[in-house]
Amino acid sequence: MDMLNAMQTFVAVAENSGITAAADKLGCSKAIVSRTLSLLEERLDVRLLNRTTRKVSSLPSSVSIAPPRVR
Repeated sequence: MDMLNAMQTFVAVAENSGITAAADKLGCSKAIVSRTLSLLEERLDVRLLNRTTRKVSSLPSSVSIAPPRVR
């Protein structure tokens, strides 16, 4: 997994408050964004986002890696 791409995906989801909007911004599918987030969380061994069918929200663990503008 390309860590830079994974981090950019995470930031896009955080900035856009959702996987669908982030996928549109990044020009890829929702499935790719979701899988990339899952792989990033697995690699870092921490859950970064709370995902439901309607909403994505940051968890305290994501504050340490998210840029200040998306916190």
